[in-house]
Amino acid sequence: MIRGTALAIIFGCGISLSSNAQSDIPKGWHLLDLETNHVYGISLNKAYDFLAAKNKKPQPVIVAVLDSGVDTAHEDLKKVLWRNPKEIPGNGIDDDKNGYVDDVFGWNFLGGKDGKSLKKAGDERARVFHKWKIRYQSTFIDTNLLTAAEKSQYQMWSKAAKELNFSQEEMMDLMFIEVTAKALKRHDKILRQEMGVEEYNCEKLEKFEPTTKTARDAKLGFLTVMKMLQIDPDEKNSNALKELEDYIEGKKSSFESKDTAPPNYRSEIIGDNYESLSDKYYGNNDVMGPGPTHGTHVSGIIGAVRNNGVGVDGVADQVKIMTLRIVPDGDEYDKDIALAIRYAVDHGAKIINMSFGKSFSPEKAWVDSAVKYAEQKDVLLIHAAGNDAENLDSVENFPNPWLNPWKTYAKNYITVGASSDPNLGPSIAADFSSFGQQQVDVFAPGVKIYSTIPGGNNYGNLKGTSMATPIVSGMAALLKSYYPHLTAIDIKKIIEQSVYIPADDIKCLKPGQEPLIVPFKSLSKTGGIVNAFEAVKIANEYKPMIETKPSTNTKK
Repeated sequence: MIRGTALAIIFGCGISLSSNAQSDIPKGWHLLDLETNHVYGISLNKAYDFLAAKNKKPQPVIVAVLDSGVDTAHEDLKKVLWRNPKEIPGNGIDDDKNGYVDDVFGWNFLGGKDGKSLKKAGDERARVFHKWKIRYQSTFIDTNLLTAAEKSQYQMWSKAAKELNFSQEEMMDLMFIEVTAKALKRHDKILRQEMGVEEYNCEKLEKFEPTTKTARDAKLGFLTVMKMLQIDPDEKNSNALKELEDYIEGKKSSFESKDTAPPNYRSEIIGDNYESLSDKYYGNNDVMGPGPTHGTHVSGIIGAVRNNGVGVDGVADQVKIMTLRIVPDGDEYDKDIALAIRYAVDHGAKIINMSFGKSFSPEKAWVDSAVKYAEQKDVLLIHAAGNDAENLDSVENFPNPWLNPWKTYAKNYITVGASSDPNLGPSIAADFSSFGQQQVDVFAPGVKIYSTIPGGNNYGNLKGTSMATPIVSGMAALLKSYYPHLTAIDIKKIIEQSVYIPADDIKCLKPGQEPLIVPFKSLSKTGGIVNAFEAVKIANEYKPMIETKPSTNTKK
């Protein structure tokens, strides 16, 4: 993950580590226990030991993953994928008459009737700006003459217009990163020739002993840039270069988006009437799509087959993953979010994982209605706080639990920040994680999370609140599986009540650019990191009418 301006990245207080520090952490550290393994994991093995001692028997639980797509052939996932019991695969008929033909694993809301899939989409800020540009780009707008709906549109448009006024400093920073990327490519070419390999990471590079000055300079330059840009030291060279290129391309697109409207790929490929929520039977059944890395990784965290001797273990052991593809390269569309939530609810999902987010939501009413529908049907929604190190108490992140026009907070909604471990860096809070004492409910491990990735049964590390969120979704599925009488609201309360609150002397840097030390408990409502062992203990004795205060237990 690359974030922030170039100068902020260089001089900021983010995690910038040698590979030696990170190699001390085992794969799957997020599942481990503080007392036994000395890492801030979720104590999952203790949870399963407790359930076995209580002779608890699980029931299957459907978890819907709203994401970029999933590799349905992956060895660690294909056995846990949800299959529509009323649909006959490949016959081209809508057997269950739900409007979606051959929706065996779920649905691709970013697909076309011809089988194509939308890969790229503009950011919502640019879409908002150009949608209402003609209406509101005037030297003077008398807001007193606008209807309530128009005032809301105008405020959103004004915010987008303001944010699209990029500073000269931001443009200079991008130029600096472009120069840096060119240097990194030169170093990479030299290193691949000298090492005689096409793929390597920082750990392998640090062990390499160059025999020429050119190679020594390339090694030093490559390692310096990798650390400067906060790219995971375990990242392969080709992946790091691709990540950097994507970042530069995204920034250039943002700079150009005020003068040039983003291409309407949706109209070209999907062909729905976006302005009408009733036009909902679009898309196709290609749930993998052209870019399933993110969704595959998320799905593995939740429910990769446990104890099969390969790959990774998911959090939940009796889960069925329903795949709903709604996340392109760019911001997701409100219409797809709303319809995917409704599809998940109508097809039996009890937990919905939403590892995505954006700062504008022009059709928020559609999404709010779907969230309300999920609440009425006793379905729990779990959403990522975001990776912009922002205080969500003052900055909006969508979707969110504030529902209009009901003017209430959804009780079936959990917002998740990302925690780290002292072995992975200077702070127990991930430097990129957004936070908020009112708007973020809990934290979960979100750094160097090892899980499934697509293409040939692969595995790898990713970081982000996107990775922290499925850990909580997996815990929610675990609780629902072993204690099926629990409601969505019960499960939320149990997860919140069972958090582990680190001691105040455990170093916590406030996420962002300023090196400010704060109590970890000040970053969320509960002040803690989710813990599966404590959660199942509470669930075992849980009385819905009895309120239990969040844990105040602290350890070093």
